[in-house]
Amino acid sequence: MRILVTNDDGVGSPGILALTAALAADGHDCLVVAPSSDRSGASAAIGALHRLGPIPVEEIFWPELPGVPVVAIDQPPATAVYAACLGGFGDPPDLVASGINPGPNTGHLVLHSGTVGAALTAAGLGFPGLAVSMGVGDDMHWETAATLAAACVDWAADPHRGPRVLNVNVPNCPLSELRGIREAHLAPYGTVWAGSADTSGGHVQLEFKGNDVAGDPDTDLALVRSGYAAVTPLSGIARADLLGAAAAACKALEVGVDHTAS
Repeated sequence: MRILVTNDDGVGSPGILALTAALAADGHDCLVVAPSSDRSGASAAIGALHRLGPIPVEEIFWPELPGVPVVAIDQPPATAVYAACLGGFGDPPDLVASGINPGPNTGHLVLHSGTVGAALTAAGLGFPGLAVSMGVGDDMHWETAATLAAACVDWAADPHRGPRVLNVNVPNCPLSELRGIREAHLAPYGTVWAGSADTSGGHVQLEFKGNDVAGDPDTDLALVRSGYAAVTPLSGIARADLLGAAAAACKALEVGVDHTAS
């Protein structure tokens, strides 16, 4: 299938090269459109696109993958997804693969992650998305996460599931040492990292650090720490069950409820 590959670390990151190489080795038609520089933490931000005018792009040559078109764009990954899915670089993709991010995107961090944000943007446009992240260390075993990502493509692209995102987090270890693959729940805030804020001298100082809170064993964070790859389907942009939210709001405002609206 035709796959758009992007990331939030920039087109020069070794993670995006490893991911593209694995997908191309499986026979997929890959197109790379990624930020020209690090855009980590960008979530699904696109900025004021209606005021930007033409966005400069640059064609990049990867000697490791000479047959794969690679384009750098000086915008967040979600903008790259829009440009490719709207046909800016030829036929729209069948799937968007984002990563491989150096550092897990587990729990509440999926809200802020540019890696996951690119995949969620794809789902919002009606395209399935695959977000891939891995642990870090002195030696980076990119091939483990890349191999697993390629194996997840068919599931993520299944048209019967509708546009959704599969968030994949992989330990940083050789494939032979991976304990297995498990579906996971998102870890709650407070288990992935701890944050603090201090206001003084006319500024705010935010500090974040990891912690040792184990959390439930079926969460993505706990599974990756235990040596498993964690896969978490995300519904993307979809309505949640409101359970009478409109009626409650109308009652609070002392106005009537319009029962004709769906």
